[in-house]
Amino acid sequence: MSAGGASVPPPPNPAVSFPPPRVTLPAGPDILRTYSGAFVCLEILFGGLVWILVASSNVPLPLLQGWVMFVSVTAFFFSLLFLGMFLSGMVAQIDANWNFLDFAYHFTVFVFYFGAFLLEAAATSLHDLHCNTTITGQPLLSDNQYNINVAASIFAFMTTACYGCSLGLALRRWRP
Repeated sequence: MSAGGASVPPPPNPAVSFPPPRVTLPAGPDILRTYSGAFVCLEILFGGLVWILVASSNVPLPLLQGWVMFVSVTAFFFSLLFLGMFLSGMVAQIDANWNFLDFAYHFTVFVFYFGAFLLEAAATSLHDLHCNTTITGQPLLSDNQYNINVAASIFAFMTTACYGCSLGLALRRWRP
């Protein structure tokens, strides 16, 4: 009781005082019916192919292709996690600005994947470079490694384009 005789209302329940999470993408399997969900699935598919192709080339240029492997593997797992969060519906339970997180994630991965694409294309362009490992000069990449690196470069470009499209869609949803 207060001095005037009126009762003091109880403090608000902190669990219900938080604003709901801001997300405009649907949660659950409905995410797969949106363009953003389709692009995330393509990012996972093409990113996995980049990972497999670079690994199958025996990584003849570890300085260049090591970064490509790091970016493709990391982006693959984070995209799986991102899609899993939406498929499981956890985005509705976690108080966050998911529109901003979507934008920030796709911007970061787009920048890194663009760099990885350029490095993979640069590694592929070194096909005719001869290194002097013995008396006779041998090409830096064998024909098989060259073909695999061409495919990896193409899929790295396609993955970068998918991340760019996702970035554009996320930018449209996010309002600062």
